[in-house]
Amino acid sequence: MEVERNIGFVMVHKEEKLTPSQREFVNDLKHSLEQVELHLQGKIQLQDDYEFLNELEREEAIASK
Repeated sequence: MEVERNIGFVMVHKEEKLTPSQREFVNDLKHSLEQVELHLQGKIQLQDDYEFLNELEREEAIASK
């Protein structure tokens, strides 16, 4: 991916040695980078900061119930 090359990521091919939480982090990061790549290509619109903060507040309210 172009984004990965621009920020200097190194591909790791030994995901089987990751803990479940590390694997989840890697998968989430991959998804986020794919979203940024699609945004840079003009294929999707990303949330602005206001929408993002509202989403975090909603999730926090749900988690605190």
